[in-house]
Amino acid sequence: MKKLLSIRYSPAAFNTATFLLRLVFGALMITAGYSKLIQIGNNHDDFINFLGLGKNLSFYLLVFAEFFCALLIILGLFTRFAAIPLVIAMFVAVSKGHNWDIFNTGQHATLFLCGFFVLLLIGPGRFSVDGMINK
Repeated sequence: MKKLLSIRYSPAAFNTATFLLRLVFGALMITAGYSKLIQIGNNHDDFINFLGLGKNLSFYLLVFAEFFCALLIILGLFTRFAAIPLVIAMFVAVSKGHNWDIFNTGQHATLFLCGFFVLLLIGPGRFSVDGMINK
């Protein structure tokens, strides 16, 4: 009971938690990215035109973030750099796509935004490719 109420944590617990965070959020994001990846040749007139880049380029950047950056997150390779496009994509999804409706239609995007922002702040942990490189 005393350990449950403690605010201390071991490095192994921290590294396991970051590994699970990377694995779960990355795998869930890859499923969303894959469904967009197989539609890459279709017309995307109903998509958001982010920063005036055009709807197709915005869609390609979203596919890059949701599929390829999520894959890097799972591996723990360039984790902080891979989290930046995901944070931007989820921020745009919450703000433009769901009009800041964080409790109803934008709930998933908000959760992804928070999860990837946490990974941006704390990094990949030791159980990652980055952790093995920096050993």
